[in-house]
Amino acid sequence: MVVVKASEFEDFVLGSSSALFRMAMLLVGERSDAQDLLQTAYERTLRHWNTASAGDPTAYARRALANAATDSWRRRIAFARLPRLPVGSVTDADAFLAVETHDVLIQGLLQLPARQRTVLVLRYWEDLSEESTAETMGCSVGSVKSQASRGLSQLRASFTTTPLI
Repeated sequence: MVVVKASEFEDFVLGSSSALFRMAMLLVGERSDAQDLLQTAYERTLRHWNTASAGDPTAYARRALANAATDSWRRRIAFARLPRLPVGSVTDADAFLAVETHDVLIQGLLQLPARQRTVLVLRYWEDLSEESTAETMGCSVGSVKSQASRGLSQLRASFTTTPLI
C-alpha cells in the first residue's frame, strides 16, 4: 500500500494539470477523452507515488499519460474531430488562417500512427530532448529519431495537400 500525503499529491496535480491536459488533448483530440486519459495517468501516478515522487513526478505522469494513450489506441477507441469555430465568429482574416492552420495541423497529427503522434507531441509540444522522449516511451533514441522524421514528413504532406483557404 502506498502512503501519500494528500497535500503533496494535490500540489503536484494543481501544478501539472494544465500542461498534462494539453498533452492529452494532442494525443486524443477530444476534450472528454483527454480528461479521461489524464485522470487515468494521475491514478497510475498516485498508485506509484513513492517511485514517482523520488524522481521527477511530472516525467512519471507524462510517461503514464503516453502509456495510457497507447493502451486506449490498442483498444481502438474512435477519435473524434476537434470542434471548429463557427466561421461567423472569426472576423480577422489572419485569425481565421491561424485557426485553419491549427485545425489542419491537429487533424494531420490525429491521422498519424500512435507511436509517431506520441513522439511528435513529446518532442515538439512538450519540448523534450530525444533522450527524454526515448526514456518516456521506453524505446531507443534511434526509434525516436525515425518516428519523428516519418511523422513530420506525413504532417508536411498534409499541409501541401490540404488547402488552408
